[in-house]
Amino acid sequence: MLLKPTLVAQILFFTTFLFGQETFTLSGTLTDAENGETLIGASVFIPSTGTGTTTNEYGFYSLQLKGQDSLTVVYSYVGFQNQTKTIYLKANQVINIELGTGVQLEEVVVKANSYEEQLRSTEMSIEALTTKEVKMLPAILGETDILRSIQLKPGIPSGGEGTTGLFVRGGGSDQNLIVLDEALVYNPNHLFGFFSTFNTDAVKDLKLYKGGFPAQYGGRLSSVIDVKLKEGNNKKFAGSGGLGLISSRLTLEGPIQKDKSSFIVSGRRTYFDLITDQINKANEDNPDATLIPGYYFYDLNTKVNFKLSDKDHLYLSGYFGRDKFYFKSDFFDFGFDWGNATGTVRWNHTFSPTLFNNTTVTFSDYRYRILNDVTGFSFDLNSNIKDLNFKTDFYQNLHENHTLRYGGNVTYHQFTVGRLKAGSDDGTISFSAGTQYDGVEFGAYISDDYDVSPRLTLNGGLRFSGFSNDGTFYFGVEPRLASNFKATSNLSIKASYARMYQYIHLVSNSGISLPTDVWYPSTELVKPQISDQIAAGYSWLFEIGGTKLFLTNEYFYKWLDRQVDFIDGAELFANDELEQEFVFGKGYAYGGELSIEKKEGKLTGWVGYTLSLIRRGEFTGPKGTVMNGRYFSPRYDRRHDISVVLMYEISKRWSAGTSWVYGSGDLTWLPRGRYTFQDIPGNDPQVAVPVYGDRNDVRLAPFHRLDLNIVYKFFPKWGESDLTLSVINAYDRRNAFFVYIEPQFKEGEDDPNGTFRIPESFKAKQVSLFPILPALTWNFKF
Repeated sequence: MLLKPTLVAQILFFTTFLFGQETFTLSGTLTDAENGETLIGASVFIPSTGTGTTTNEYGFYSLQLKGQDSLTVVYSYVGFQNQTKTIYLKANQVINIELGTGVQLEEVVVKANSYEEQLRSTEMSIEALTTKEVKMLPAILGETDILRSIQLKPGIPSGGEGTTGLFVRGGGSDQNLIVLDEALVYNPNHLFGFFSTFNTDAVKDLKLYKGGFPAQYGGRLSSVIDVKLKEGNNKKFAGSGGLGLISSRLTLEGPIQKDKSSFIVSGRRTYFDLITDQINKANEDNPDATLIPGYYFYDLNTKVNFKLSDKDHLYLSGYFGRDKFYFKSDFFDFGFDWGNATGTVRWNHTFSPTLFNNTTVTFSDYRYRILNDVTGFSFDLNSNIKDLNFKTDFYQNLHENHTLRYGGNVTYHQFTVGRLKAGSDDGTISFSAGTQYDGVEFGAYISDDYDVSPRLTLNGGLRFSGFSNDGTFYFGVEPRLASNFKATSNLSIKASYARMYQYIHLVSNSGISLPTDVWYPSTELVKPQISDQIAAGYSWLFEIGGTKLFLTNEYFYKWLDRQVDFIDGAELFANDELEQEFVFGKGYAYGGELSIEKKEGKLTGWVGYTLSLIRRGEFTGPKGTVMNGRYFSPRYDRRHDISVVLMYEISKRWSAGTSWVYGSGDLTWLPRGRYTFQDIPGNDPQVAVPVYGDRNDVRLAPFHRLDLNIVYKFFPKWGESDLTLSVINAYDRRNAFFVYIEPQFKEGEDDPNGTFRIPESFKAKQVSLFPILPALTWNFKF
């Protein structure tokens, strides 16, 4: 028997009434209307329900909502005008949105729901910077640097004056996972750490996780730095660049096929060497002239992308950078070069409105090489690590209250550790050393973002990881948990826990990251490092005199296990049994971070403060212990760290920025005394041996510095340009870069025969890096 249509409708009505309204999926992509770039972390908000989501790393969003005749959706992003849509939701809908800045003559910053989204999200312990903010901050020698700028955020003290080494929440510089378009970057530094490898003109987004790590990340203990490159303008051809005191840069981008495909090429090079080479050439006929070593670095970023269909996008990107230091004379030829190369092939596919996939293949190559030719003798030392990585990630909007993310990756590592070749030109003397390893690292994960109630959101995840090397296999289970309780519309209380495994280790005996540091795999003796971190805090949006301020206060405790260090007096040079010089121990760190931020209006910026304590100890290895297993502070244990950053839009043409930083002095290890040996009784002493106390038992003077920046903009017919004047160390504070011990002799005492003299005393001397350092840079855009 056939049912009448009216009866069918009545049955459907009562079914819907009893079991709830039918749900539909609203999905799409958010892009910049000016250039077609996808917007990462843009907000999609439903005012009627108080729910929403953000776009993922690829600009995609997906929401499951109950069907409605009229549903208002607000799309927003920092620095862009909000866009409001009213839709009839009775079926799945795909809505792609282009947001525009809509900047008018008197408009400085377009407001967005950035604070509200931070209050809703379970994510915590995250810092982010836009390239616009970076370009308003003072820059050393006029060279803007997004990695150095992120050090102005709380909880991220730098490795030293002017350097880009990061020490996050008690972790070492090797415990940061740094990815550029999903490819690993092993040494993110130029010029021995004074500049990073990231050209600000080519960067779209940088996000740094200090804790509460999402399950898709693994392989390092202390932080994740995820850098995304621009995709290229698919609307029109454009360019930008700059001419500074030490370097020039140029970026070109444009459509291959309008709205379908685009490209971007960005290059940068210093020109120290052009100046020093000309000086050396001018002094070729002067036998008393002192030759000047040459140095330069360059990097090149490239990317193309293709919209294959409404559901498929293909991206290809690459990075290549090198530093080269050289010195050549009639009898001596020295060369030292190092650098990274990465490549990424990425495919986005939308299976359905609720299921999105990104599949990536990456290649990474970091190497350094030292060449030295002296008359009749040559020396060649190099080290290298190569990676080939496959990863796939799925994003699934399972239900209106559940969003799943799951996937996995496999990485093949190849290590060359300290390969040395040396010998005489005639072949009578020849020797070599070096070790090669390989290994396979894998990970698989799943996480669920669950809206328990309108006030409580949980994100639970589980990651499985492992590493295999020459018959040795390690396996790790890494639980992740984060929660957000929205106490009021303006106050969120958050907490997180994360366990991390690290299977490859940086071999370094320096307090800063150097290009000669060597990456070493986990072996039967060298076990993977482990960290467990808990964090809790709150975020509060409040107003003072109509001005919105965002306060974040977090506290953390981190346990570190199987930490790798060197035994005192370790033999590092050309040692095929290097791991015999290792010691393995534990550590812990705890502290609090406070940040007050203002993002709206002509005056923006933040104030950050970090209080922390770091200890490491119980170190033991094949050759003994360190300090009999007692705990000590690493060099980067700073008790206090303060940063004040202000940016002010004076007018359409003028803007200014300033930053002031203060930090407790770094720790260092200096000799407490020294003793001498005599070869034959009655002869002068021949050798002086320093005597050390506990590790890092001397704290240097506090570090503080004021930097200033002012920008004047031009608006020619072909585009826009500006002159940027930066002043580093405005009040000429001479901060310690390093300290050495100098012997003091009696006044007037000389040494005519070159014999060993016994000093009267010893004095610590400080070397400072930067005096007042002004720089002028011309930047342009067309």
